[in-house]
Amino acid sequence: MDVQDIDFEELYQGATPMGRKMPWDIGAPQPAVVALADGGEFTGEVLDIGCGLGDNSAFLASRGLHVTGLDGAPSAIELARARTPDVTFAVADATKLEGYEGRFDTVLDSALYHCLSEDERRQYLAALTRATRPGARLHLFAFSPAVPDTFPAPYLISEANLRETVGKDWTIEQLEPTVYTTSMTPDELRQSVRVVLDTDAAGLSAMDTDEDGRVLVPVWQLKAVRR
Repeated sequence: MDVQDIDFEELYQGATPMGRKMPWDIGAPQPAVVALADGGEFTGEVLDIGCGLGDNSAFLASRGLHVTGLDGAPSAIELARARTPDVTFAVADATKLEGYEGRFDTVLDSALYHCLSEDERRQYLAALTRATRPGARLHLFAFSPAVPDTFPAPYLISEANLRETVGKDWTIEQLEPTVYTTSMTPDELRQSVRVVLDTDAAGLSAMDTDEDGRVLVPVWQLKAVRR
């Protein structure tokens, strides 16, 4: 199986060999998102696009922000609503965002961009531009080419790609490497890759981990302002 062919709806239903433990579902907000919130980077109407099970949305709402969490997988949205019923969640196509025109002041993309094909990324950024107000901020995390070859990443994103695609309608103020926390230890991640992708994942053992033993994945952290 090619990781680019994985159906996220099936993943959230637990209908793949991976079961219900997904690498990006840490049961808490991403530490990098917490750091952004601590720095006052989220204001006004907030869009959490590709929200998954909604942990980042719930965290931002707990800070007093009005948050809308959108995802293309109905099962993810159903589970997110069950976890956090007082946050607005809805199913939406990120490449269209119909009905959300001119609405948001801050956007969080916590690992959606790298799940999209090149054409979809361009449509997605055009949709984000339509869905936001002038001066809106975008915070985006995407897998970088520093990710090991055997890690199950849909696409690895170059700096040039982000500058070209995001830079069309947004002014990039920050673009630097950081890490993204996964839910898995190196052993769990290797086993998941072997089961789902039928691939030898020995190279994953050298990846950095946090103090809880969870694998840290190299990503780009981008901040941009809508022109």
